[in-house]
Amino acid sequence: MAISFGPGGNSESFGKRKFPEELPDYLSPMGLNAYEIECGRGVRIAKKTYELLPGIAADNNITLTLHTPYFISLSSENEDTRLGSLKYIEESAEAAHKLGAKKLVIHSGSCAKMTREKALSLASDTLSRAQKMLDEKGLSDIILCPETMGKINQLGTLSEVIELCGTDERFLPCVDFGHLNARTLGGIKTKEDYAAMLDEIENKLGFERLKRFHVHFSRIMYTAGGEKAHLTFEDKEYGPQYEPLMELFYERGLEPTVICESAGTQAEDAAEMKKYYEGLKKQ
Repeated sequence: MAISFGPGGNSESFGKRKFPEELPDYLSPMGLNAYEIECGRGVRIAKKTYELLPGIAADNNITLTLHTPYFISLSSENEDTRLGSLKYIEESAEAAHKLGAKKLVIHSGSCAKMTREKALSLASDTLSRAQKMLDEKGLSDIILCPETMGKINQLGTLSEVIELCGTDERFLPCVDFGHLNARTLGGIKTKEDYAAMLDEIENKLGFERLKRFHVHFSRIMYTAGGEKAHLTFEDKEYGPQYEPLMELFYERGLEPTVICESAGTQAEDAAEMKKYYEGLKKQ
């Protein structure tokens, strides 16, 4: 499996094209070979998508991933809320399985008024239960990917996500570098900053999991509390820069799925990253 690049959902330029029938004709000219199905507001997938997308993706070598609903709360102190979250994870996993998507991206949760340690313990417990549930339901092929988050009061620093991934050796981190830049108020500035993050993943989870981890990337506006809004690559005021990260992916032989979550230009910006990465091979 090689590195793959694609958008999270459809860019504005997808326009009135038919989904999923015209997805390959849209992605291919940009050199893209990944697509994240967005279920942030609930698992509402058209019957036609279930019928057509798996074959279309397989025939065109498009790597599919799925983003679970935003209202999942892994770390809620309310047991009923966490049980409800397990149901949403189950629905998402069943949808992913039908569609041929392997990675399931899940928001890590919030800390509310509890300590970060307590929130982390609750989130780990929920994920452990989620994996047990998937195993029991014959959905062990689905990989749970807890995501780094963009607001400072949310659970989801890189270290916290790595710790969550320590709950089960099958989990892979979803590292959203825009989120990490936002929650550190612009802390990702150099290639060394990126290298330190990749080193931390490798040191704690091993090279094989680093090699296959999941990536979200976009420029993100932030305030004192962290993430405020996703931007496009045309917006130059906020980072992070993607070039040093692509260089490290190439130099270290990493093969993540790289999903761009720019605001409306996610396919175009994913293509820009792919083009830069491909250019490194020719040097």
